[in-house]
Amino acid sequence: MSDTAASDDGEDATAVDAEEVRHVADLARVRLADDEVDEFAAQFGDILEYFEALDEVPEVEREEELVNVMRPDEVESGLSQEEALANAEETEDGFFVGPKVS
Repeated sequence: MSDTAASDDGEDATAVDAEEVRHVADLARVRLADDEVDEFAAQFGDILEYFEALDEVPEVEREEELVNVMRPDEVESGLSQEEALANAEETEDGFFVGPKVS
């Protein structure tokens, strides 16, 4: 374990106590049994250790070149309404008819 993850008394610096777990459970309106509180305290501690590992990732200082990846809009001719509806199983008043959804 690294020096940042352990305190001077040997306890895990990211340890979460039962009171904090109960507080979070109350905020989330979740009822936890005592054994669940201990289990979640350990899991929260593990999660916090993962976040501490992110502190070791070096920062990258560079500005990316911004480029437009979209093609320019160009007006093109399309299908007429009759051509678009030509293969439709069912139409009504010049529109496609689909299944009713409720």
